Amino acid sequence: MTTLRSVRGLIAMHLLLIRFSFRSSMQYRFNFWFGTIASAVIASVEFSLLAVILARFGAIQGWTLTESAYLYAVLVLAKALYRSLASDVHHLEKYLVSGDLDGLLLRPVPVLLALMTRNFSVRVGETLLGASMLAYSLAALARDGAIELWVALPLTLAAVVNGALLLFGIGLATAAMGFWMTRIEVLQNMTEDAAHTAVRYPLSIYPGWLKALLSTALPVAFVNYWPAMFILKGAVGGWTLALSAAASAAALAAGGWLWSRGLRSYQSTGS
Repeated sequence: MTTLRSVRGLIAMHLLLIRFSFRSSMQYRFNFWFGTIASAVIASVEFSLLAVILARFGAIQGWTLTESAYLYAVLVLAKALYRSLASDVHHLEKYLVSGDLDGLLLRPVPVLLALMTRNFSVRVGETLLGASMLAYSLAALARDGAIELWVALPLTLAAVVNGALLLFGIGLATAAMGFWMTRIEVLQNMTEDAAHTAVRYPLSIYPGWLKALLSTALPVAFVNYWPAMFILKGAVGGWTLALSAAASAAALAAGGWLWSRGLRSYQSTGS
């Protein structure tokens, strides 16, 4: 019962901090909406480049435009959910360099919770883009008889949530390395930016070593590719979904462990 109360208290505190952060960000409404629209436009252009290629050649390694749109949509939604709920975890470097993390240490809330609720913003543009692409792809695949919508839809939503947790775990582990390295931009370029870009497309287009890397050491393929292999193609068993959940649990555990160790070794700037 005590544990349940503690969890409820943390959730209530998290929601309260998010509310304050959102109200603060809305003081600059032009910047908020401009950034929202810009992120959606950039994501749209990126997928349009793939769509042009697929429209010319019909399919890539057995993946049609509709199936590729599904992969892209799941990734966009998972990333939007992760960045909405934990945006400044990705920006830990600036807190370490400026010494602003010291201020979070003085707050009567866990440091990670305080960081997750800073500069909160709902990724409206990316969420709408991902949702529309997902609706299009699922409707088209159901119309063609490739999937049963009533089965694919809940499994897809579960994959999006699991993918967001997986991306958060990887992002947290990468950010935690900043406690020792301070500068982690290059590392984030590899573990987050480059990895996210890679799984926008079917992994079957990549060489075996890269496909293995994105499925093991840096398991971002479990955000969309491997769930899609079961949900859309039925090429693998349902165990793939369980393996995806295990990958996110492992990433969260690794990220939490590194964060805890790193925070204990953090040397305050004294500012």
